[in-house]
Amino acid sequence: MAILTIRHNRRQRTEDRLKRNRFVLFVCCLFSVLCALSSPASAERIKDIASFEGMRENQLIGYGLAVGLDGTGDKGNQTIQTIINLLQRMGLSVKLADVKIKNTAAVMVTASLPPFPKPGMKIDALVSTIGDAKSLQGGTLLLAPLKGPDGKVYALAQGAISVGGFIGGGGGGTVQKNHTTAGKVPGGVTIETEPRFTLGSGNEIRIFLNRPDFTTASEVARKINESLNSEEAAATLDPSTITLKVPEQYQGKLVQLIAVVEGLDVAVDTPARVVINERTGTVTIGENVRISPVAIAHGSLTIEIKSQTQVSQPPPLAPAGAATVVTQQTQATVQEQKSSLLQVSGATLGEVVRALNALGVTPRDLVSILQALKAAGALRAQVEII
Repeated sequence: MAILTIRHNRRQRTEDRLKRNRFVLFVCCLFSVLCALSSPASAERIKDIASFEGMRENQLIGYGLAVGLDGTGDKGNQTIQTIINLLQRMGLSVKLADVKIKNTAAVMVTASLPPFPKPGMKIDALVSTIGDAKSLQGGTLLLAPLKGPDGKVYALAQGAISVGGFIGGGGGGTVQKNHTTAGKVPGGVTIETEPRFTLGSGNEIRIFLNRPDFTTASEVARKINESLNSEEAAATLDPSTITLKVPEQYQGKLVQLIAVVEGLDVAVDTPARVVINERTGTVTIGENVRISPVAIAHGSLTIEIKSQTQVSQPPPLAPAGAATVVTQQTQATVQEQKSSLLQVSGATLGEVVRALNALGVTPRDLVSILQALKAAGALRAQVEII
């Protein structure tokens, strides 16, 4: 009897523990759902939709040599002259006929200088051939100075080239993976000079939206003023620019102010837009796209032309001079696909997609339909062709 009582108590404690765990899990799930519902669905951080004045990248470019190639280098005289000049600066004198360049390639080196770089920082370099080299596989970039648009040297590039592919084969057959005439030198650029960067001017900072929009600019200014407890801290200058006056409590603390502002969540207003790529037949429809009631009839006309060769030979007892005659028989067939009017209208993106899919059209046919809907005034969206 005592054993049964102990087992019953253990079972009861186990069931109570499971109930508590389930209750805790339910509370956690409910809290997560409430947090998700309380936050705006389309809210994005200011740092993701805008940039501050002065925080920008700068492009660098340079010319260099890639050496150590396995016979896949250049064949032109430009690379030969570069090698001769390089060896002469090292105190060596060589003849033009003695230089072999099949293991060397002339390359252009590019890099993006991040905002506020410091001497000694490492960034990546992109290396691309400018001659007739077949591959940079296994190559090493020799020391190359990188200059800005002002002609000043801001960084030096050197290191092993990674192409992320290969090329091989012989005897008339080759196998290639990815693009082997361009590669990257990871961490191969060393910054030597710090360019001048300034955040704003005086006590004012300007914020630039990545995509100009009146509604989004006004919302950004309102959100900043609400966060700083001020009605005059931020103001919209135009659809892409918001001016921010540095409050007194942030004087001399510009970094802290930017950290506060860029972390704010702002509801972004996205215009209705349809993006069409006619080269690939790709169609992208935005969430806010709407279609007014309209009837569409879509069909295709197919014309098929066949040509058949016929040979006519003379009979065995044909008179002298008879010859074989070759003729071409051409037959043309025209087939038009039947189609009926289909009424299309949509208040949501799902309804628009279902209505257009009901026509059973291909992506390229969809391009023509969307252009026709825009011309008819039924498509309430901006159509952008890229």
